[in-house]
Amino acid sequence: MANKAVALVGMCGSGKSVLTEFFTQLGWEKVYFGGVTVAQLKKQGLEINEANERAMREGLRKQYGMGAFALLLVEEIAQKLDKTNTVLDGLYSWSEYKILREKFGDDLVVLAITTNRSVRYQRLACREFRPLTAEQAFSRDVSEIENLEKGGPISIADYYIDNNGSVQDLKNQFDKFLEWLNR
Repeated sequence: MANKAVALVGMCGSGKSVLTEFFTQLGWEKVYFGGVTVAQLKKQGLEINEANERAMREGLRKQYGMGAFALLLVEEIAQKLDKTNTVLDGLYSWSEYKILREKFGDDLVVLAITTNRSVRYQRLACREFRPLTAEQAFSRDVSEIENLEKGGPISIADYYIDNNGSVQDLKNQFDKFLEWLNR
């Protein structure tokens, strides 16, 4: 069986980072789409915060098009995928999805993680890195839906995980996903 690229999609605070950890603990390589944004902010000497991240994400998409992150990461993904299974943390836009689908075909699997908004906002308020208030989280949701085509990849996912429970509940669902993937 060919190596798989599993693209994690979901709204901010849904649990993509936790799922990514589950994959990497099994030896999967990781490509973090948000790392492009953080690297660019650091390169420009800008503070890492919600406003700067949003401006950078949207700026990169204005510069490279809505498929910006896939275009910037496609070679890294291909190199990792040549060696092993790879998890893609943070595929956002429909355009990115189309670029990756064209490049990797059936070796690309989209895994959507869905979580009730109130649960996501609670998690976002408590996280150590880049915590968000409910107002900031809502603003980010709206921006990502309206400006970044985020709904498309979530809507067309190959598999869905509901993450409204505990980390152990999520792990159990992850194990079921792996069984499905390896069928």
